[in-house]
Amino acid sequence: MTVAALIVAAGKGIRAGGSVPKQFSSLAGKPVLAHSHEALSAHPAIAQVLVVIGPGQEQALADALGDTPFVIGGAERRDSVRAGLEALADKGVTRVLIHDAARPFLPTRVIDALIEALDHAPGAVPVLPVADTLARGEATLGDNVPRAGLNRVQTPQAFHFDAILAAHRAWPADEEATDDAQMLRRMGRDVVLVPGDPMLEKITHPADFAAAEARYAATLISRSATGFDVHRFEAGQELWLGGVLIPHDKGLSGHSDADVALHAITDALLGTIGAGDIGMHFPPSDPRWRGAASAQFLEHAAGLVRAEGGVIDFVDVTIICEAPKIGPHREAIRASIATILGLPASRISLKATTTERLGFTGRGEGMAAQAIATVRLPE
Repeated sequence: MTVAALIVAAGKGIRAGGSVPKQFSSLAGKPVLAHSHEALSAHPAIAQVLVVIGPGQEQALADALGDTPFVIGGAERRDSVRAGLEALADKGVTRVLIHDAARPFLPTRVIDALIEALDHAPGAVPVLPVADTLARGEATLGDNVPRAGLNRVQTPQAFHFDAILAAHRAWPADEEATDDAQMLRRMGRDVVLVPGDPMLEKITHPADFAAAEARYAATLISRSATGFDVHRFEAGQELWLGGVLIPHDKGLSGHSDADVALHAITDALLGTIGAGDIGMHFPPSDPRWRGAASAQFLEHAAGLVRAEGGVIDFVDVTIICEAPKIGPHREAIRASIATILGLPASRISLKATTTERLGFTGRGEGMAAQAIATVRLPE
């Protein structure tokens, strides 16, 4: 058994609004398409994932997913699916999942159920029961329609590959199909039902993005982690704090620009995903980082958090020193950190304190910073 997945992402997404097609729009920190592609690519039973895009969408796909296999689709969804199936026809595929990119949040249990169902039938679809009252009518209310036996059909839909390819090849060119499962049923083949999931709701209109963000947020758990950094003062060095150059008679000494605030925040963010510390990612022994701006370290850590589906909620940092006074620079530093992280300044807290002239900071020998970051991540 060789299982492939086909993601249909060739639409223009006009009804969803925005300046780019909805499948390439941002949702929960990454392009809509990236969510389902990640879920399908990570599933151990799926050997390959092929994306079908529209003409001229090559760069948008590269920006969203990097270098990934794709084919160009057609004018209608049926044409795009057919193009994808034909591209897989000589790849030894025995089973295929066909998924719409507009359904970004794809639970693993749905994939599992679909693949298992193909042991018993040539087709399987995820469905949800109809919960609302159904009624006929246009201007006035008509008779109710019994809900028993009615289902809302979702994707991905799963098929024996030869069966669904034959169904597409046999379908009349002048007739549109509601979905792939109906095409298989036209061939007299059975399609079984498996439980769907509310997370698979489709994005069609602008308001659907907010609803999808809310569904995604409900699946996240909160994590917090701390970071701490110290650097000594040295004459002739620049003093960088939070990405801001601070006027002072001494600066901080280090392999990079020695920005204690950004280093502490970087370690805090890395800690939320268990990704070690700043020295593991940017070793001080590596000459590439000599004098480097610490903003790139923080951007790297934030990127790792977001790559895991994380949302950075809040960052709090405390700078510990006798001099210089941080107060006059507080808002500039907050704004700088917010810009680096792509957050509003309201989600950055900056404080400063002294050690009452005790210890190395009290003697003016150096500066320290401690930070805590709070993020939300998928369970």
